[in-house]
Amino acid sequence: MNSTPRLSGQLCDDGWMDQGATVAEAAVKAIPGIRIGEEDGDSSILQESILWEVNSNPNAGWRADMNAAFSNYTFTQFKRLLGVKPLPKDRLLDFPVRRHPESLKVTLPKEFDARNVWSHCSSISRILDQGHCGSCWAFGAVESLSDRFCIHFGQNISLSVNDLLSCCGFLCGDGCDGGYPILAWQYLVQNGVVTEECDPYFDQIGCSHPGCEPSYPTPTCEKKCKAGNQVWPESKHFSVNAYRVSSDQHDIMAELYKNGPVEVSFTVYEDFAHYKSGVYKHITGVSIGGHAVKLIGWGTSDRGEDYWLLANQWNRGWGDDGYFKIARGGNECGIEEDVVAGLPSPRNLDLIKSAAIADLNPNL
Repeated sequence: MNSTPRLSGQLCDDGWMDQGATVAEAAVKAIPGIRIGEEDGDSSILQESILWEVNSNPNAGWRADMNAAFSNYTFTQFKRLLGVKPLPKDRLLDFPVRRHPESLKVTLPKEFDARNVWSHCSSISRILDQGHCGSCWAFGAVESLSDRFCIHFGQNISLSVNDLLSCCGFLCGDGCDGGYPILAWQYLVQNGVVTEECDPYFDQIGCSHPGCEPSYPTPTCEKKCKAGNQVWPESKHFSVNAYRVSSDQHDIMAELYKNGPVEVSFTVYEDFAHYKSGVYKHITGVSIGGHAVKLIGWGTSDRGEDYWLLANQWNRGWGDDGYFKIARGGNECGIEEDVVAGLPSPRNLDLIKSAAIADLNPNL
């Protein structure tokens, strides 16, 4: 994958963002390049020295481990997973910033976990695997929209990452070589996305996810359901809109509380590959790239650290059974400044329901 620039704003502890900048100004800051030495590309992403530095630090607040998911990954292979590209300033301003009323924000609970609040929505607690493809930008969008269809319309469905990844093309970025989360949501408004059953991300030849080899090319857009009785147009699910969420932590919490999981992007450092448990804060290692995941909750640790709860798509062999917590309220690694979402649309739902009824009652 091409070298991925760092995300905008205050990135962990390096104080890059002007502390006097407003939220709007911070959101459109230019994004400097990543500091990576080419000679590091073939070295293992997992390093005993990083484990020691994190686990021996009494103020770290989290535990590092040699995560099984990346036991054979080189630095370069890991970097390919980080597929968030920075959106140019003029394009970013095309999208509205959503804020919530104080009357809602003052009533928010101290802890929130979407898996428990909407326990009937199985998609919220699902941990997937993006394989050797920088498709995180597509996963974050599609998984959040799947959850919101269940929350708002009672549809317990899985939408297709493969559809968005392969068919959005240059409108969203470069497929497996990275994309723009907010443009993915814009595509969902205009073109929608089919179900996972119609266009699965997982292949049918024995691999558990795309990319049995060290790299994986962007799949071809076929616009035809691969299995089952589904028809491509009838399987489409749309978003009403595409918007950014204010960087204020309480606006982010209110958005999650009211409408369901959102897509967030942040800067990944070397030590993040080693995360096992606790509340992550950048301790050591260079920045590698931008990554997108799904935000599902918040809380406060036993140590008194406020955190965000997130679902990654690196399988359950990474992190805390596929999940992680990151420090909340200080824009750790830019986690609070690139929050995007959209509301599920009733468009096409009557057609979808009619098709489902026809499948169940072929004589109708």
